Amino acid sequence: MPRTYPHIDFVPPEEVARYAAEGLRLRRTFGRGGTAIGVARARDLKNRRRLSPLTIKRMVSFFARHEVDKRGQNFGNLARPSNGLIAWFLWGGDPGKQWAENIRDAMRAADHSTASRRLLR
Repeated sequence: MPRTYPHIDFVPPEEVARYAAEGLRLRRTFGRGGTAIGVARARDLKNRRRLSPLTIKRMVSFFARHEVDKRGQNFGNLARPSNGLIAWFLWGGDPGKQWAENIRDAMRAADHSTASRRLLR
């Protein structure tokens, strides 16, 4: 049975929602960037829907795989953004990366605490 982590807030913060909304805007404007999964993620983030622990893990994985995109041409250029920048924003941008990593760390701490309590029984 998957853990639910009742003490952890899985609702994306406003700043993450703003980046996702900007990613959707850039994708509409330029007609490129991101995948269908990235667009779905952006919609969830923009609407501040409660995410699952699995989705948080997927976000952390996305950012780890795509950190290299930051070195691409036009990554920081909002007037002519790279596909990598658009995708990065769809997943919540730098605030999304930090938030997902913080949530992952909180889940790990809870898992560790639970495992420790089991050992002490």
